[in-house]
Amino acid sequence: MKVTVVGAGHLGATCANVLAYRKIASEIVLLDIEEGLAEGKALDIMQSAPTTGFTSVVCGCTNDYERTVDSDVVVITSGIPRKPGMTREELIGINAGIVKLVATNVLKFSPNAIFVVVSNPMDTMTYLTLKATGLPKNKVIGMGGALDSSRFRYYLSQAMNEPMNDIQAMVIGGHGDTTMIPLTRLATYNGLPVTTFLSDEELQEVAAKTMVGGATLTKLLGTSAWYGPGSAVAFLVDSILNNQKRMIPCSVYLDGEYGVEDVCIGVPCIIGKNGVEQIVDVRLDEEEKNKFAKSVEAVRNMNKDLRSVL
Repeated sequence: MKVTVVGAGHLGATCANVLAYRKIASEIVLLDIEEGLAEGKALDIMQSAPTTGFTSVVCGCTNDYERTVDSDVVVITSGIPRKPGMTREELIGINAGIVKLVATNVLKFSPNAIFVVVSNPMDTMTYLTLKATGLPKNKVIGMGGALDSSRFRYYLSQAMNEPMNDIQAMVIGGHGDTTMIPLTRLATYNGLPVTTFLSDEELQEVAAKTMVGGATLTKLLGTSAWYGPGSAVAFLVDSILNNQKRMIPCSVYLDGEYGVEDVCIGVPCIIGKNGVEQIVDVRLDEEEKNKFAKSVEAVRNMNKDLRSVL
């Protein structure tokens, strides 16, 4: 199975490395506009194969879309990353043109590919990719929910002092500091509600830390994170290529689901060989419904800035 990762920065290279190390894809193409960057990252990854034992082939190229031909999955990480104090939303004007160009160029050589969008603001870039390519809605997926849910589980584990892998939790809504919705009510520890172990005040603190999880890392690192996001992308791609049918919160196009139309936003989905196999209807309570409606409206307002690009 072949995966193309467009953008060989920290995030894209980490994604390629995890895809290779975990033997998720047999062939991985890294593509970037900066001369030599993708080639260098691919060479570095390949030289780790003798000590890690993977057999995947990773190659890099500079702006050569022909090398991406017949990709099964295309991951778009292109665009500038966040800097300290910058919101994901502020990246719209810069990244929209880049993402549209990348998506349409790759589509020429891989018309049957499933697209995974990582570029920020992710919900808006997912919507842009869907509209610019004309692909069926099941074939364009925004990654954000997988990452946000992973961060949510981390903060829950820290608050409970329990292993992360024993905790199940999800984040829905927009992939933004003010639009994501950590579903504390539905989070569980080995099948028991986390509300059994944490007070409302503790859960609110966990939710708040989750929502600014990306900004926290940007402030510490001076740029966007990459290990967590890169691994989250590989996790999502794994479910596609190996038809695992995992339930993963993803930004997908809603056409009546959750009472919403014509917007891409995070909801739990069954992810398999066809991309989005099913959108799962979680029965939200009134408070969660209100938060989701506000999140949808915020994302919809951001999408208005795409009029000049679409």
